[in-house]
Amino acid sequence: MSSKNVPSADNQQESFQGLGYYIAGFVDGEGSFNVSLRRKNDYRIGWQIVLSFNISQKDLTVLRIIKNTLNCGIIKTRKCDGLYSYDVTKPKDIITKVIPYFDAFRFLSSSKQRNYELFKEISFIANKKPLNSQSFYEILKIREKLNEGRGRKRKYSIEDVFGKSSETIRQVSRESENDIVRPVWRHTESHRNVGTLPL
Repeated sequence: MSSKNVPSADNQQESFQGLGYYIAGFVDGEGSFNVSLRRKNDYRIGWQIVLSFNISQKDLTVLRIIKNTLNCGIIKTRKCDGLYSYDVTKPKDIITKVIPYFDAFRFLSSSKQRNYELFKEISFIANKKPLNSQSFYEILKIREKLNEGRGRKRKYSIEDVFGKSSETIRQVSRESENDIVRPVWRHTESHRNVGTLPL
């Protein structure tokens, strides 16, 4: 085989970087980083932290490229609108795959980069085991800054968890050092209302 037909290491590196910047640009416009809460009666504090990286599209092509590049997450069809959705919700994948990738390929828009940095900060706190009520409250305070704007929707706010009284919050922080908040370590990437694609 002619050496002209063999891709050089430099060309492979340029191709990898080009794909990385393309994915970062695509996620800059279409992706989202979210932190949500679920009520869990079997959790001591009654709440579960759910981290998620998501992109929704009408076309599968780019979603497949991103999934294969990050080597994690699932692609599913949303029944509510028929869009394809690429989701990563396993904390281990977010910590070891999603965050390192977007640390290497940064976002151009300041708002997306800011939201990503907030999401990353929350992810590292949530990754610590065990979490006490004070750490949980710290996550919720940071979460209040995440995805600010008119389009943000939150089912549960920090007041839903800790109440409106600052004294109540201080008391919870003092008295609940031993209350454990378990992050989402179970596989949460399949849901009743979506169909997972065999990719």
